[in-house]
Amino acid sequence: MKAINRSVLLGGLAAILVGPSWAQDCKPRVPDSALVKPGALIMSTNPTLPPLQFINQQGELKGMRVELGEAIAKRLCLKPEYVRIEFSAMVPGLQAGRWDMINTGIFFTEERAKMMFMIPYESQAISISIANKDAGKVTKPEDLAGKTVGVEIGGFEERKIKDLDADLRKKGLAGMTIRTFDNFATAYQALRAGQLEAVVSIDGVAKEYQDRGDFTRALSGLFPTPVALAFRNKQLAEETLKVLNEMKGDGSFEKLFNSYGVVPAGGDLVIKGPAA
Repeated sequence: MKAINRSVLLGGLAAILVGPSWAQDCKPRVPDSALVKPGALIMSTNPTLPPLQFINQQGELKGMRVELGEAIAKRLCLKPEYVRIEFSAMVPGLQAGRWDMINTGIFFTEERAKMMFMIPYESQAISISIANKDAGKVTKPEDLAGKTVGVEIGGFEERKIKDLDADLRKKGLAGMTIRTFDNFATAYQALRAGQLEAVVSIDGVAKEYQDRGDFTRALSGLFPTPVALAFRNKQLAEETLKVLNEMKGDGSFEKLFNSYGVVPAGGDLVIKGPAA
């Protein structure tokens, strides 16, 4: 509880109503009993991952996943509301009933699917970003030996960079000094300030920073794994799956992903979770 409250304060405004005024001109497809707040779809996000989820210069919540959440809420006939929160509080907050859906691109794992209902929908992998002045110095994972690397705490990326560190040490190479941060934005700030030699993030984010000219994406495509939407309530997950399949059927799903250069997960969309 304490960590969640602190994260909300750090994130600024806790809940944001996304988009224009919302006309309630249809019947919600899920009952109030399946929702944290009647008539609303409350989603958690960590808006430090441009272009997928971020705060623009006007203080507005933007990005591909934000637009996806809006589209899901609209088709469910619910008001979309976002809670800005650090990733480490996402799963505990979902389990505590503080939000209906994690919409932050949480990597799918079998362990997580035992705790909540997950719909893998997006293909992502891990990237390594370095300072532009160091371009060419990291061309393979072994080049990270002995370097100070930053990563967001509590996520798939932290687990995988620690696995890579263990592999380097098994090969007799120097290990990495791994520093964890509350979110990706502060990790990249530390890289900009010269406090780190590399940052671990995801392909889409590392590419965005490289396209801006801020950093060099030295490695990409590491540990490819689907990312998912996550739910506590199975009925809400089932209705969201129907919405996603409707979007795939009318082309809006592919159109949204293509507009951001994001690759959807392959195969049919399915729910994976407890007794799913």
